[in-house]
Amino acid sequence: MSIAPVAPSPRQTPRSAGPAADASPATAAGPPRHRRDIEGLRAVAVLLVVAYHCGLPVVTGGYVGVDVFFVISGFLITGLLLREARSSGTLSIPRFYARRALRLLPASALVVVATVAGAALWLPPLRLSGILSDALHTSIYAMNYRLAAIGTDYLQADAEPSPLQHFWSLAVEEQFYLVWPLLIIVFARRRGLGAALSALTAGSLALALWQTRENAGWAYFGAHTRAWELGVGALLALTALKLPRWCVGAGLVAVAASAVVFTPDTPFPGYAALLPVLGTAAVIAGGTGRPAGFLGLPVMQAVGRLSYSWYLWHWPALLLAPYAIGRPLAAWENVLVALGALVLAALTYALVENPVRHLRALRDRPWRGIGVGVAISVLAAGLCTVITSAATHFSGTTTYRAAVLDPATFDPKNLSEQIAASVDAPAVPVNLTPKLTKASKDKPRYYSEGCNGAFDDPEVKKPCAYGDLSSDTTVVLFGDSHAGHWFPALEAAALRRHWKVVAVTKSACTAADGMIFLPQLKREFTECVQWRRDAIRYVRSLHPAKVVVASTYPSNELLGVTGSQDDAWVAAWKRSVRALSAPGTEVYFISDTPWMTGDTPDCLSAHMDEPSTCGRSRESALAQPERRKLVTAAARAAGATIIDPVPWFCTATTCPAIVGDILVYRDQHHITTAYSRLLAPQFGAALAAP
Repeated sequence: MSIAPVAPSPRQTPRSAGPAADASPATAAGPPRHRRDIEGLRAVAVLLVVAYHCGLPVVTGGYVGVDVFFVISGFLITGLLLREARSSGTLSIPRFYARRALRLLPASALVVVATVAGAALWLPPLRLSGILSDALHTSIYAMNYRLAAIGTDYLQADAEPSPLQHFWSLAVEEQFYLVWPLLIIVFARRRGLGAALSALTAGSLALALWQTRENAGWAYFGAHTRAWELGVGALLALTALKLPRWCVGAGLVAVAASAVVFTPDTPFPGYAALLPVLGTAAVIAGGTGRPAGFLGLPVMQAVGRLSYSWYLWHWPALLLAPYAIGRPLAAWENVLVALGALVLAALTYALVENPVRHLRALRDRPWRGIGVGVAISVLAAGLCTVITSAATHFSGTTTYRAAVLDPATFDPKNLSEQIAASVDAPAVPVNLTPKLTKASKDKPRYYSEGCNGAFDDPEVKKPCAYGDLSSDTTVVLFGDSHAGHWFPALEAAALRRHWKVVAVTKSACTAADGMIFLPQLKREFTECVQWRRDAIRYVRSLHPAKVVVASTYPSNELLGVTGSQDDAWVAAWKRSVRALSAPGTEVYFISDTPWMTGDTPDCLSAHMDEPSTCGRSRESALAQPERRKLVTAAARAAGATIIDPVPWFCTATTCPAIVGDILVYRDQHHITTAYSRLLAPQFGAALAAP
């Protein structure tokens, strides 16, 4: 997975092998019977997930393996709970959680600790604190909500996926099983239990359908929107539903079709999730008491047995391998890495997973088993903390101190010389501003003051006025976050020139008049269209002297286009510039800033003695030069004054990551407030020029 350039979506698979024991129910009341077809179905699920994460082009929807696992888990665990309740007349909650702790925690703790150690060894040091937080969240089964929160934060949307991200699905299951055994106890009679489970499943499905449309991140990772998938499996166990044998084949076709037809952009888990979920249910219900067929092949049985451990190992291996080798991997190389993870899975299954869960001294004494589980989690969290603390801190071998570029005293005429001098800086300055550890939070202050619209918020924030509030000259900053990162420069220039500044921005919403697809919401960005319409109306009501327009580079595609994308973007920008123009209002169009190869602070933390590694050639930093020229020409033709900021960032050949003592970028493409403020003289002069 990658970031700006592109990469597969971090849709982590579910926890592979179901958390239940190897036995599975033939009926809700019958004795346990090993279901070879379900073991094979686990293999199908994990193979889809691994193939998807390896980047194999055919399996663009392999993430549906998660849904297969959820249904399997709901079926197996419910069968075990029902048999215990019916055979003994009661249900031991401590015994249930002891079984799950012994089944899941030893292997997962091993993988978490090994992953953190690998991250400390190979990943950029700046990422370790985030990975430690991920490890601590996995220990309390809260990774899914951490990912949901990160996914709704636009300023973290380009963050590299965590090597522990796949633990979200374990968190979903454990959150479901905090509730489900209690419901079985409360609704002792089967009729009441069926009604309660049906209501829970239907309600969760309704939430999934609604939230997939409104907030794809929370829908994808939330236990409340995934519970229905486990509920479908639980209903199968509760009703002991049997379907004709042909349903097995039909179900497998449904699962396979979803894995091939779906893509990372498919809204999920909305209506689309019904196909793999019901397909899995058909396989389970159709295979009751029948031969396993294809699913019973020895290779499928072997992979099914190792599916949980393989699921745990494959994602960290795929994430860490490129850093260990020092370059991105091709799909076939990812397959080799995944096979290596399968070897680790086999060792984990033989030496850790299987032996521990069969220890009678722990299984027969539930509270002891729970205590061991808690101890394992605490020990793993402690080891992860020690590893990250002991990891080499990112400090260069020199004490290089760069020239201080103080915006109050810096001569803007010397900017080009400072940029050139910084191209071959010997090290990351010890007096760097902002510090690498604080760069990710270095946002213009109006963000924290509620003046920037979030993804799903179409409201125009008002008044959001800054600078000289008594001035009769109003300057509007209009666009997305690439307009927003100019706010410090504009505010400083406005204070010097006695302008009032009004910020009118919305995350990820291009100022160009068109509809785009937003990956974070996995749908048309309708909020952007509504916001832009209302925002332009608001801007015109202010009767500003100047409107400064900027947006991220137009590399994504406009929807509903009949001709070429270049022509569509040209037309969209012309419409917006003309809509913002009015008598007495001058529109300024700022071409987009250069983009670095990846997250700049991360890169610098790994190359403290060679910061030039994190710079980029001017040519590659300005992608799609032809479209850039066309859009610029279109804005000029529509009446806008063009501001090209590239000379403020690059020499004729190179765009450095640091200029003087100032960090230029806080991520891959947003500039820091310090560098923006340094450019206030250039920015103000460009706006004041006749």
